[in-house]
Amino acid sequence: PTIIHYLETPPTRDELVKLIADMGISVRALLRKNVEPYEELGLAEDKFTDDRLIDFMLQHPILINRPIVVTPLGTRLCR
Repeated sequence: PTIIHYLETPPTRDELVKLIADMGISVRALLRKNVEPYEELGLAEDKFTDDRLIDFMLQHPILINRPIVVTPLGTRLCR
């Protein structure tokens, strides 16, 4: 398995988009809600597009919810 250590080595936009697609989840499902940038940026509001939410995750990798693991069987969030 490959573990995506997003805080040490944040994914690129293309990598993040592919990981989200491979997991079959929404962009919003990948957002960590209990961290400071989430509240500061007002991310609880529905006004942001998926592209904008990805921008926020790239600018603030702490917003990515947990490490992501990629295996031959699929890609999953490690919770």
